[in-house]
Amino acid sequence: MKMVENLLGELSLEKIANLVENTLYEMKLNKVLLIHPDYTRQDFSDKLVPLIYKQLKTMGMKEFHTLNASGTHRAMSEIEIREKLGLFEEEFTFFNHEYANPDALVNVGFLSREFVSEKTLGDLKQPLPVTLNKLFFEKYDLIIVLSGTSPHESTGFSGGLKSIIPGIAGPDVVGLFHWAAVLIGIPRIIGSLNNPARDVINEACRVAFEKIRSPIIFFNMVYEETDHGIVPKGLYTGSGYEGALNAYEMAVRASEKIHIIYLDKPVKKAVQVIGKNYDEIWTAGKGSYKLQRPGVIVPGGEIIIYAPHIRIFHSNKQMDKAIRAVGYHCKDYVKEFLKTHPEFDLNVASHVINVRGDGKFDPATRKEEFAFNVVLATAIPKEECEAVGLSYLDPKSIKKEDFQSPDCLWIEHGGKFLYDLKKEA
Repeated sequence: MKMVENLLGELSLEKIANLVENTLYEMKLNKVLLIHPDYTRQDFSDKLVPLIYKQLKTMGMKEFHTLNASGTHRAMSEIEIREKLGLFEEEFTFFNHEYANPDALVNVGFLSREFVSEKTLGDLKQPLPVTLNKLFFEKYDLIIVLSGTSPHESTGFSGGLKSIIPGIAGPDVVGLFHWAAVLIGIPRIIGSLNNPARDVINEACRVAFEKIRSPIIFFNMVYEETDHGIVPKGLYTGSGYEGALNAYEMAVRASEKIHIIYLDKPVKKAVQVIGKNYDEIWTAGKGSYKLQRPGVIVPGGEIIIYAPHIRIFHSNKQMDKAIRAVGYHCKDYVKEFLKTHPEFDLNVASHVINVRGDGKFDPATRKEEFAFNVVLATAIPKEECEAVGLSYLDPKSIKKEDFQSPDCLWIEHGGKFLYDLKKEA
């Protein structure tokens, strides 16, 4: 594993370039595949990829393919991909991952019934297929996987092997790891290095790596989002399965120091100002996830997702319909719902629980009680918000000055940082 970092300042392009050169050397290359983060991740891919591309060209590369590790997010346009990668004039062939297209996927094995049962606390008891994008198993001279690391609601931290699963995976294993995370709970998962959801990702990748035909190198980025743009903080590289785990762990240690904000006391209201790169509630829901550590929001408090540009729950019509069918509810409610809808998408089921947060459900009275309220201040109409169990606030009514008291929190770069209470000495 190789690394460079500057957690107290900005990691220079010179040091990044030196690491790229020292990581990619003594290889004869003709055909290369780059797997990269999608539009929902604001990182320094646009600075890193041109350096990688230049180095690969000096090593004889003739064909450069890119695969957008979008998971269940929407596809990216060519313009978006070029801007993301910082490749405006260069020649390359780009692909979007098609998670719902069986023809774009290949089954490379199964997670055992015993493993699935263990990681879901006995909730699921059947083997599940490991399906991934076919491109991952084509013969390339090299596969490069890019990712960024920050606290993540379903995997502890993003980055590393998460770019493979769910990044380029099929729906079954994606649903499994999300469901495993839900059963443990966001407050315990988010900000943790090791957890059941990561176990699912790691085991599924171990199965997949047995079938891969190409050498693979991971580049793991750590960065900070500021009012002036993205500031590179660290870059960690590793080869193969073990190298991916090692680079990820080093990135997590850096992210812990940058991306967790500690509060002196709980708050009654928190406004998450969501950026344009989150253009659906599916991704903007991070505004709720990252405030769910115990004690951050007082009982009965509010999390307001402020995103006037958002008009939909999910850009995929089928998943949007599924969200509207179940609504946003606590875990016990959704588990009861799944008893009569066993084929329902576990990925969607996980999402609605994660956004709504901790609560209790009485199946006899059909009543729910929640630890806090979730409010959408978006372009989604009031009646649609309330139909799925969320509150509504006119985004035009929101003013920053109204949330400057000690018991309120106004958060720019919404959904990017994990909030927690300071630990007593």
